[in-house]
Amino acid sequence: MAIPRMPQECVYSVLLVSASEKFNRSLRALLPEETFVTVVTATDVGTARRLLLGRRFDLLLVNAPLPDEFGDRFAQSVSLDGETGVLLFVKAEQYDEISLSLLRFGVLTLAKPASPHAVSQALRLLCATRERLRVAQERNEALEKKMEEVRLVSRAKAALSARYGMTEADAHRYIEKQAMDRCLTRREVAQEILGPD
Repeated sequence: MAIPRMPQECVYSVLLVSASEKFNRSLRALLPEETFVTVVTATDVGTARRLLLGRRFDLLLVNAPLPDEFGDRFAQSVSLDGETGVLLFVKAEQYDEISLSLLRFGVLTLAKPASPHAVSQALRLLCATRERLRVAQERNEALEKKMEEVRLVSRAKAALSARYGMTEADAHRYIEKQAMDRCLTRREVAQEILGPD
């Protein structure tokens, strides 16, 4: 049972870390290409870490245990970067202990063997988590951009005060008026005042 198609803008790159070819085949059958556009497989944590150095993935699926380590610490470290949704598959007898230990790090855990329906549900939850992370990341980037503009405008006001003896209020009004009269952003006016770095 494959996961139903999601809205077209919801597409994901996946890093699947698993040493079991049988697990990989069954999981890939649940990852339709229209939604999961890139699926890269690694058989151990070392290889997965090297892959993560070269690029980011939206989703990380880890089938524990792995040959070089169990996989829970790896899942935790990737989840802490805040950009990747992480799902860890563990044996049913390990589920309670591991899922509780990883809960605070935002790692979703699924007991195996799991039915295709349960895996599909977990993948939907993981995709929802990734979308929430994406929105938070966009907000954070917008806030950082705004803060950078505030710093730039403050530096431009200080430059106007130093060059022309303007008060901070006068410098602020000057920048605002220039931006409005010339259809520029405050950032553009501030950059002109400061000149090339």
